[in-house]
Amino acid sequence: MALTLTNFKAIGFDAAPEALHVGDDGLVAAAPVAGAEVIDCGGSWLSPGWCDLHVHVWHGGTDISVRPQEAGRATGVTAMADAGSAGEAAFHGLREYVIEPGQETIRAFLNIGSIGLVACNRVSELVAPDCSIDVDRTIAVVEANRDVICGIKVRASGVITRGWGISPAKIAKRVAEVLDLPLMVHVGEPDPLIDEVLEILTPGDIVTHCFNGKKAGSIGDTPRVFELARRLAGEGVRMDIGHGAASFSFDMARRALAEGLRPFSISTDLHLRNIKGPVHDLATTMSKLLAVGLPVAEVVACVSERPRPVLGLGARDGCVPGSRADFTVFDLSERREVATDSLGATLEIDRFFEPKMTVIGASAQPAARRGA
Repeated sequence: MALTLTNFKAIGFDAAPEALHVGDDGLVAAAPVAGAEVIDCGGSWLSPGWCDLHVHVWHGGTDISVRPQEAGRATGVTAMADAGSAGEAAFHGLREYVIEPGQETIRAFLNIGSIGLVACNRVSELVAPDCSIDVDRTIAVVEANRDVICGIKVRASGVITRGWGISPAKIAKRVAEVLDLPLMVHVGEPDPLIDEVLEILTPGDIVTHCFNGKKAGSIGDTPRVFELARRLAGEGVRMDIGHGAASFSFDMARRALAEGLRPFSISTDLHLRNIKGPVHDLATTMSKLLAVGLPVAEVVACVSERPRPVLGLGARDGCVPGSRADFTVFDLSERREVATDSLGATLEIDRFFEPKMTVIGASAQPAARRGA
């Protein structure tokens, strides 16, 4: 059914009309459409649809993934990237059962480890050098699924690499280069050291868990490592929050912002082990970044105009007639709640992003924040 959205404050667009018209075909229209349902947004904000660049939604294919609906429209998210739940061996299932049926735009970073996260951390996808990575099959799967695969994923931390050190990250980087795709690299506890990982990255690559507070695994370990991260970010390496159950520190985030290192994107790393806390949802994660000093407009940019192009979506031009409707309507509420980071530190937050509705094509659905 055609829609007309009225009474909103636009943010994150090059130009936005006072009212938005969406035809029966789901495309933004230049003028009102006969018979359209009129939706009064009540003075709320309207932005390009929120994008979560790091989720795990291969439910049933891994032991940690949530259903895509739990990461998506119900909490204000219209687009997401599954970050390495599937490797080449099972990607066909992720595509058929998650990506293709999804209401939201769902893309994937293909795990360099063939088995992906089927038994996450109990059985590492990099369990053995002689059988964990199949370069030829990985390349073949990407070539056959370029419409939905947006990059390569590698987890470069000691609990995963188990003695491989930097080698899996180097292999993943070479595969990404061969395919002309970005590499998303999970950073954490050594081995390898975080500076070893940073040194192989080039503009367009993504460092997820960028503000983790792990000892010997954080950009804040030494002044030299922090300066390396800040220089790379300035050159176009993308720093992604990737909150997760163990990978976001209020203190590290405050320090980074104070010293001029800002995230490219805000993402949740949402999965079964953090959906009930400390992560909850994207809106809560956004509110945490707001609380540690990132301005409202930049928080919105970190979930819209910056990450959306990684998934092949428009950035600031979503109000242009002929484009597919893809919006999030939200409020900024003043309320006090205590939020928790991944290290157990707490922070009293007094302003929260509160999603109210998503519009995807000619479909409008209510949305709400899950919790703090």
